[in-house]
Amino acid sequence: MGKAKKRNYARNRTQLSRRGFEKNPEADGVFILKLVLTVLLGSFWIKMNVPATIAGVPAAGVPIGLLVGLALIHFTEKRPYNRRTFYAVIVMVGIISYFLPSGIVI
Repeated sequence: MGKAKKRNYARNRTQLSRRGFEKNPEADGVFILKLVLTVLLGSFWIKMNVPATIAGVPAAGVPIGLLVGLALIHFTEKRPYNRRTFYAVIVMVGIISYFLPSGIVI
């Protein structure tokens, strides 16, 4: 007898149909909800009321929402192309919200 071929179980199957469509698509409302939550998390900063200095550099604040959001996206999002989109959105919102008056002022 010759070698038996390896079986192709469900774990090896692609998530695309023969026509190229995703088999289990995410609803648009779920994606928009995740996107809105990502924007809200990215804009959350803890800022200082008086300009303090750390080694001569003014300390403006800590991006708590950005750090928590990056961790949540990494651990909860299953689709890699959605994960890249959310990473880009949260970093851009974090940079923009640095210059805006948003967050908690201490």
